[in-house]
Amino acid sequence: MEKNIATVLGVAFDKDTAEIESQLVELQEQIVRAANRKEDYDALVNEIFRLREAKQSMQEYNADRQGKRQRIADMTAFLDEQTGEMIEYDDKLVRQLVERVEVLGDKMTVGFKSGLEVELMC
Repeated sequence: MEKNIATVLGVAFDKDTAEIESQLVELQEQIVRAANRKEDYDALVNEIFRLREAKQSMQEYNADRQGKRQRIADMTAFLDEQTGEMIEYDDKLVRQLVERVEVLGDKMTVGFKSGLEVELMC
């Protein structure tokens, strides 16, 4: 399970903002040149705003993924601390791991605090 989580939420799959950052620097330089030549630079400004929004979106996406990685690490650490085999319901464990349980007909969905969901047929 940890291997699957690492594959899905690995840092390697976060969105890199370096390309956008270099484009922003280049556009800012173009604006300075256009301003010095007294040329219109409205299109450049609009592109900078678009790229800033895209960069912000990527940063939020990466922060969300980092939050999920942290919750999974916390959950894994908690599970590693548990000793012995579980043979009965443990309220503390359930409250630590499970965010919600939905039952619809013969299907049950367990939503974990890590963001993962598991569907079970009843």
